[in-house]
Amino acid sequence: MKTLLAALVALMLAVPALAHITPPVVLLSDREALTSLLAGARRFFVREVRLSAAQRDAIEKTSGWRPDEDFYRFYLGRDTDGRLVSAAIFVTEFTIHGPVRVVVGLAPDGTVRGARVVEVTEETYPWVKPLLDRDFTAAHVGHDARTRFRPTTTMAHPMAEFYAQVISGLIQRAAILFEAGGVG
Repeated sequence: MKTLLAALVALMLAVPALAHITPPVVLLSDREALTSLLAGARRFFVREVRLSAAQRDAIEKTSGWRPDEDFYRFYLGRDTDGRLVSAAIFVTEFTIHGPVRVVVGLAPDGTVRGARVVEVTEETYPWVKPLLDRDFTAAHVGHDARTRFRPTTTMAHPMAEFYAQVISGLIQRAAILFEAGGVG
């Protein structure tokens, strides 16, 4: 009995040690990211979208992903006549190696206008850097919420491949949230 108890205590102490986060690497400031993805706009607004339980259920049913939050913030860029030029949203995935934060720009029709990786951790940076060097998010431009977002490149390192999938998933989630929130 003592051995079983000792094993359980050791397991409980080891589990938190599995997840570890190294310091962040900020690749792009929020201001720089929004300026590039809302290019062409002359007036700027923030729109807060609250998803109802029914909307969250519908998103999960159609995409297999359930939004973590019920509240999301979109940054809107409009022309001088008030027409939407583009919207942007920051989305984050928390992995065992730390958070990956991406900003996605969306056209008025809900298609991806562009995406930038904003922040990763020191540990994930060597795996994400080859993706950034290839500008791999450009392959998602023109896709909408109904598109199956998958990385279009294979990477030599399995962790780079994993983070390509994480980033692609974040881009798709942004498009899904844009559509579900009726932002366009």
